[in-house]
Amino acid sequence: MVKQKRVTSYDVAREAGVSQSAVSRVFRPGFSVSKKTREKVLKTANAMGYRPNAIARMLITQQSGMVAVIISSRANENYPEVLSQLNKNLSEKNKKVLLFTLDDSAGLDDVMEQIWTFQVDGVIALAAHFDHTNLEQFANHNVPVVLYNRHAPEANANSVCCNHDKGIKQLVDKLIETKHKSFLILSGPEDSDVANERREVAIDKLKYYGIADVPVIYGDYNYHDARHSFSQWAKDNPLPDAVIAANDIMAIGVIDEARENLNLSTPEDLSVVGFDGVLAASLFNYQITTVKQPLEQLTKAAVDMLLERIENPDSSPESRVLSGTFIEGQSVKPRTR
Repeated sequence: MVKQKRVTSYDVAREAGVSQSAVSRVFRPGFSVSKKTREKVLKTANAMGYRPNAIARMLITQQSGMVAVIISSRANENYPEVLSQLNKNLSEKNKKVLLFTLDDSAGLDDVMEQIWTFQVDGVIALAAHFDHTNLEQFANHNVPVVLYNRHAPEANANSVCCNHDKGIKQLVDKLIETKHKSFLILSGPEDSDVANERREVAIDKLKYYGIADVPVIYGDYNYHDARHSFSQWAKDNPLPDAVIAANDIMAIGVIDEARENLNLSTPEDLSVVGFDGVLAASLFNYQITTVKQPLEQLTKAAVDMLLERIENPDSSPESRVLSGTFIEGQSVKPRTR
């Protein structure tokens, strides 16, 4: 059986009676072409079974059309929505997502080796810790990076994040305003930049109000770990008035553990605040006081910043910090008169 010759843009141009450059413009987003020409080219291309060769285009443009997205394997209820938004925004710019999951920082070197192999145009890193050496490697390979949800003005990379500082301070202010006196901080893992920032802001803000030596326990951002950590702590320590959890899912874990095994009601016996504004936090049984991240704005900013750096590699790194929305739920005890 004789293999049929692949249809080229020149074949389509000849059949449609247009120039090869016109065919090329039709299949390149953002390029100008008349409606009549577009319709004629697409009709001919469909009849002939033609579609552009992505590899050939990569050789011409020196771009792969792929953006690597590195995401932590740690559970985060926001990740599916973040990935959906990133994919949508990148697709609109004719870029494809190449997804890498990272179990821990030890696996970063392997991921980076794969990134060099695929010759991606850029990287968006979600919840992955990049140190100075990692960022230098990206710079040496001329691969621009956007650090998502990490405030890193000192890094040679663009970054976009929610204003953790402002959000945590709003939550602490609310707890102080409602006359809470003793606190427990349930932090995320110690190798998480976001968890570290949220924890330190909470500690500093409580110190501002004259509350020092606040106990801190660590979890892994997930529901079951939060329940276990809070349960173990409660065995040997007096219960606080309020728990400041690193995210909403951990806050939900604390609330369920308190209700089911410690005979405590929220907010009557224990106030709990979270962060992120995930859907589960608004469910009737929880209605957590939290700060909702502006996911659409964050993901759009990440894509815009990355594409700008791809097109203008000599541009200076930029850091954008976007404010979240304070959500006053029912998980904080009202102020008593």
